[in-house]
Amino acid sequence: MRRTPVSIAAPFALLAAAAFAAPAHAASLEVSIRDARNQDGQFQVALVDAAGYAGQAAPIAGRLLAPAGEVTHLRFDDVPAGRYALMVIHDENGNGKLDTNLAGMPVEGYGFSNNPRVMRKPTFDEAAFEIGRDTTALDIAIR
Repeated sequence: MRRTPVSIAAPFALLAAAAFAAPAHAASLEVSIRDARNQDGQFQVALVDAAGYAGQAAPIAGRLLAPAGEVTHLRFDDVPAGRYALMVIHDENGNGKLDTNLAGMPVEGYGFSNNPRVMRKPTFDEAAFEIGRDTTALDIAIR
């Protein structure tokens, strides 16, 4: 029986392993952010999976951008298929965080994917959406 030299087989084995490890699909996510109270500061946008939503992992992707009129548009490309949530903070004074009052209520704008109407931070399931093969569009209303 003839044997294949390791030096020839190894690169093919690595390619096969990489093909199985790579995400099955990647798509684009188009986001529209509306209803900001003003055009000051910047939006902090984080695309997270369940671990990122719980603060146990870094965001999948993030952006900082200035409000651009009534609706601000942004796009994430090559997002692997999966279940995600999008979080937006309107850092109106540019101090890098969501300011709150003495009761802990936000005094700056914020929003989540699916625009859940809750008086607390929505659960991941309430804000979650799926990304598959096609471009996904989200509309985020700042509260």
